[in-house]
Amino acid sequence: MFEHEVTDVFFDLDHTLWDFEKNSALTFAKILADNKVDVNLESFLEVYAPINFQMWALYRENGITKSELRYQRLRKTFDALKAEVSDEVIDVLAHDYIAYLSSFTHLLPNAVQVLEYLFPKYRLHIITNGFQEVQEKKLRGSSIHQYFQKVVNSEMAGVKKPHPYIFEMALDMAQVAPKNSLMIGDNLEADILGAKAMGMQVLHYNFHKDSNHGECVMIDDLIEIKNIL
Repeated sequence: MFEHEVTDVFFDLDHTLWDFEKNSALTFAKILADNKVDVNLESFLEVYAPINFQMWALYRENGITKSELRYQRLRKTFDALKAEVSDEVIDVLAHDYIAYLSSFTHLLPNAVQVLEYLFPKYRLHIITNGFQEVQEKKLRGSSIHQYFQKVVNSEMAGVKKPHPYIFEMALDMAQVAPKNSLMIGDNLEADILGAKAMGMQVLHYNFHKDSNHGECVMIDDLIEIKNIL
């Protein structure tokens, strides 16, 4: 399946192991109610999801700061919904979202089964663009932190995937050659093309139902990893 022996497997976290969509929805249900923001949750999430995706793309490219990301994704969502929400309330929501997000611990289907399967055979690591203060809590809260030897995030590296340095840092910390490493992630640009450019082997978890791109093997369910590794 792979050209070289794989000794180390690097996972993305959000949308790959940790069920970001479900946990984010539960967080918004709580904080919108707590702050008495009168919007329909389903409508809010439908508008918010693509805006958040766009804002993260800008953040990856250093087009906006972390604080701008946290504010703008909410401001743009409420504006699109024509909901009158003050900047003061948005600031509280932005804070509460980060505070409560990691308290919800749903993982994607078969995540634990696959980690249990891989753990005795490979060294496992995380490379994530998420915020440092949140990602560690996600790993511990969902009880999967013990599977991973190295956890590298974009704030530690000072750059975000697909920048080569974050992959270089992770490989150096794990003390493994790129050719013996496998990157598994959901984002074609950040995870797959970024890792591939560093000489790593790659496996695309097709969470977003992208069309087949020919860059590498694609899987639709994490359990398929057991047939590959």
